[in-house]
Amino acid sequence: MASDLTLKGIHHVSAITARASYNVQFYTQTLGLRLVAKTVNQDDTSSYHLFYADAHGTPGTDLTFFDIAQAREQRAGAGLITGTSLRVRGQEALQAWATHFDAVGVRRTAIHERAGRAAITFYDQEDQTLHLVDDSADVDRVPDTTPWKQAPVEAKHAIQGLGPVEITVDATAGTRDVLTEVFGLRDERAYTVRANGTNSPDGGGNDAAVPHPPETARVFSIGEGGSAAELHVIETTDAPRGWLGRGGVHHVALRTPNEDTIAAWRERIAQAGLNVSPIIDRHYFTSIYVRVPGGILIEIATDTGAAFPVDEADAGKVTLPPALEPDRASIEANLAPIEPATTPVA
Repeated sequence: MASDLTLKGIHHVSAITARASYNVQFYTQTLGLRLVAKTVNQDDTSSYHLFYADAHGTPGTDLTFFDIAQAREQRAGAGLITGTSLRVRGQEALQAWATHFDAVGVRRTAIHERAGRAAITFYDQEDQTLHLVDDSADVDRVPDTTPWKQAPVEAKHAIQGLGPVEITVDATAGTRDVLTEVFGLRDERAYTVRANGTNSPDGGGNDAAVPHPPETARVFSIGEGGSAAELHVIETTDAPRGWLGRGGVHHVALRTPNEDTIAAWRERIAQAGLNVSPIIDRHYFTSIYVRVPGGILIEIATDTGAAFPVDEADAGKVTLPPALEPDRASIEANLAPIEPATTPVA
């Protein structure tokens, strides 16, 4: 693959919440991420699209949520994104977060080793599976970010950005072939979890078992690889097809530099015979979407775009892209209020 088409890592992850007010409180107050945009789903302006990130919304830090109040319960199975990681710096940071989670009642596992990195698995109240992973071994490969200063732990322990994203697919679907031959990812090593015998000074978790992937799980590196540039692929032969619901992940986006490279990516994916979307201007970045064999929706998004409206988000204002601004009055009339965050919640 030509070097100008090499993907750079994880750009953002977009999930589904049925509880917007709780979602804002959890991800800002409990996790200490910054709400960098309180906007609407551009494809359904009757619902919010909430963006959480570092202080500026740097590519590679954005965890976003579509607010769908009537979202069904998710059913586990193949064809789903089954885990999202957030990076922290060092074992001391993991210990600080373990203490914090226990203080506010967040269900979590013990500190364990996940795909070669120390980690804690934890869950929000919609049962989304999240991992905190230690990225200190990859510090020379992770992108520069500016963690938000209002984290509930010491600033040096704050969340740095997104880490590896785990997907679960049917082994017969051909997902790995598309990831390697079309997207240029590298199948590097087994994805293992080691919980027994791991030094766990945090007391062993609080009633959450460490989730183990099957032996078929593999680490696929994006670009230069490292903790901010991996897909963890679980292939299964006996799981039913899952369905997406509240607490689930809608899609994962991979990073490309600019509008020229995204146009080249669209051409490449189309030539591979996959059904790729038109190039879409999302205001904060430009995107294409493709559902790969196995059912996972992958977006490729540019590092270029408008700056996130952090001051407006801080003030609680709904920000609209220019194309939607003339419809502000009708859009806001259809949005339910989001209660302001006050204290950390589980």
